[in-house]
Amino acid sequence: QVQLVESGGGLVQAGGSLRLSCAASGSILSINNMGWYRQALGKQRDLVASITTGGITNYADSVKGRFTISRDNAKNTVYLQMNSLKPEDTAVYYCYCNARPLGFGSRGYWGQGTQVTVSS
Repeated sequence: QVQLVESGGGLVQAGGSLRLSCAASGSILSINNMGWYRQALGKQRDLVASITTGGITNYADSVKGRFTISRDNAKNTVYLQMNSLKPEDTAVYYCYCNARPLGFGSRGYWGQGTQVTVSS
């Protein structure tokens, strides 16, 4: 139905930057909200940032002013620009979208996750 493929994770020093990308593919009629979640080892998965079709954004307090979410609706792709990274940003980052595939109703979809590691 809908597949999400993430890229851009890796290892970076504190203060550095990374850019995550997530492309949705499949028989997609429409995509509503898109976003990024993260899950650190031994912790729950939490929202990092989300963006509506119209570009309204929402951020976790811990990343405000450092991370920027954006999307390209024509490419069904969402991005997360991460600046001034801190060791506490280390986690597996998951892409999420609410989408309606052809012949089905709207539901949530998850990517496979990409590791971000920030060294001190």
